[in-house]
Amino acid sequence: MVLVAVFGVALLIAVLLSGLAARTVLSTSLLFLLSGALVSDGFLGLIHITPDSEIVSVTADLALFAVLFTDGMHVSFPKLRRNWKNPARALGLGMPLAMAGMALITHYLVGLDWTTSFLVGAVLAPTDPVFASAIVGRREVPAKLRQLLNVESGINDGLALPVVLILIAAAGPTSGQAHASVGSIALELGLGLVFGIVLPLAVAGLVRLRLLGAEPKLQPLLPLATGIILYGLCHLTHANPYLAAFSAGAVLASVSPEGKTVFEPLGEALAELAKFAALLVFGALLTPQLFGDLSVGGYVAVVLAIMLIRPASLLVSLLGARIERREKLVAAWFGPKGFASVVYGLLVLQAGIPQGEEAYTLIAVCIAFSITAHSSTDVPIARLFRVDDLAGITSEDHTAKPSAVPAPRSAPDQETHHARP
Repeated sequence: MVLVAVFGVALLIAVLLSGLAARTVLSTSLLFLLSGALVSDGFLGLIHITPDSEIVSVTADLALFAVLFTDGMHVSFPKLRRNWKNPARALGLGMPLAMAGMALITHYLVGLDWTTSFLVGAVLAPTDPVFASAIVGRREVPAKLRQLLNVESGINDGLALPVVLILIAAAGPTSGQAHASVGSIALELGLGLVFGIVLPLAVAGLVRLRLLGAEPKLQPLLPLATGIILYGLCHLTHANPYLAAFSAGAVLASVSPEGKTVFEPLGEALAELAKFAALLVFGALLTPQLFGDLSVGGYVAVVLAIMLIRPASLLVSLLGARIERREKLVAAWFGPKGFASVVYGLLVLQAGIPQGEEAYTLIAVCIAFSITAHSSTDVPIARLFRVDDLAGITSEDHTAKPSAVPAPRSAPDQETHHARP
């Protein structure tokens, strides 16, 4: 119950400071991260959480699923068909380059073997939809840039997972099973995609039956019920829950726009709570001992991962793309590491591979640094743009009165607004 009380206090402070956070570099996400660290064994010792604690994997898993589900609802298939090239560049070229670049610096600066180094690269390659939405949720940011970051962060988690699982199998004591696992991984991804498409379509079909229908006050619970069923179904069948969540959100919004509209306030509030809870729990793992276990080379690798590897890989992937230089630079910087990397990092630690603990330490410190850097820079970056600069603004944006001032964050924090392409 101590953890619950700490969460409640942190949530209250976050709400009270959300107005200030909308105007400054103050980040309520960072507040939850620091709160978790403060009450952990490394400082006050009020809560005792270790990487193998079930609450760690459960909260990170739920947070990622919830955010991807609500993020998927903001994907517009017509707009995506018109602007698919930039996200395809980021996923098809930028992501593999980021994996390879991270593997190189991990091998030479940290001393991990090549398989484990590429595993670290695969874990840290995905960008997090929670923190990427800090910038794409603002109306003053050009629509093309928002579309790029939203689609990239929503899909790359599912793309990275099979690579992570294959490399874990290759790095472990049973490395001979790596080839055998490819089929099961493909099955998990396929099932996740199928469930994410079929379940929302089935629910939409039920809604159209004359004998069925939800009261207005209960309508927001219909997408919620769909998400809960999907989450349970994926874990029962070992289907990929992240690919299922993102695709289900996109399909549901496409076949039931009214359902998306009524669910949006509830869905985003629940995603906020899940995200803050996961940040608090992850913060509890960030003890002084963890930071002390990382070598000087490891810290150099962390800085390079954030300041060089992601920016360079995305800029290379966008060479020749029809997007302004300023937008390219913002997209290159905003590649935060988050819950997907937390979940995959825990898989690495729990797999028992020879250099798993060293790899996890590097991953955890990199995530902590990334959350600190990216969640504190959304306001300054958003102020680089002006509403009258927008060319591809959405119809939703047209309803807003133009202003040079960034749109205020909704409680508890605009930085977690989900993308509205």
